[in-house]
Amino acid sequence: MGFLKRFFKNVFHDGAPETQGTSSFEHLSEEELEAHLGVGRYGSFRLTDAVRPSYDLQVVPKTGFRHDTYLDEESQSTVPVLMAAASRDALFELFMDLIEPLGSEVDVVLETSHNRDSTGHVDMYREHIDMPVLKSILYDYEDLLLNDGCTGIAILNPAVPQEVQFDEHKLLIVYGSPLENYEHALDAHEVPCDDQMKFITEAEHVHSSSDQFAQQFDELRLRLGMDGMF
Repeated sequence: MGFLKRFFKNVFHDGAPETQGTSSFEHLSEEELEAHLGVGRYGSFRLTDAVRPSYDLQVVPKTGFRHDTYLDEESQSTVPVLMAAASRDALFELFMDLIEPLGSEVDVVLETSHNRDSTGHVDMYREHIDMPVLKSILYDYEDLLLNDGCTGIAILNPAVPQEVQFDEHKLLIVYGSPLENYEHALDAHEVPCDDQMKFITEAEHVHSSSDQFAQQFDELRLRLGMDGMF
């Protein structure tokens, strides 16, 4: 897997207080760190290469989804949300099924945090791409989308409006209403509803990437017709 040869960084849940304490990785030996990062399965849940949980397993990865809400600060309205985690053997096909209800023509947002000299993410936008064309391109970059901890993508239809995000933690997030079609897709992939579940983003975790993935990201950006460098 080569995690120790890749760029990695500790990432805390957004909004976590500074008094959260020291990192669970702080005093590990290289052998302990390598052993933890080499764990790719927790029970029946298989992780991608993109992310690993904290050493003390504050959140144990598992398959499931929960209902949530997102507050649109501009309109002060709440948007229904589904958040889901799935084992790597089902994850990509689930993502492809989730974007199907968005329609025959969609917009795409690519998200990158490959640039280590900047903070946060860079977003790139492409409007009006046919769904079959998009899916063909995404299949060509399945490895990048599954295993790069610095790549995220969102597919949206502003006319609906709904959005499906496949973020850099390899979580699937659906925004909008109604959500029944997406719930049916989750059920078809045997992803159970658990409104009490926690996700890897809600605790300390570590991302993995590489120069090769950064190059593939730029190739995907060009295939999608997006201008600008990250």
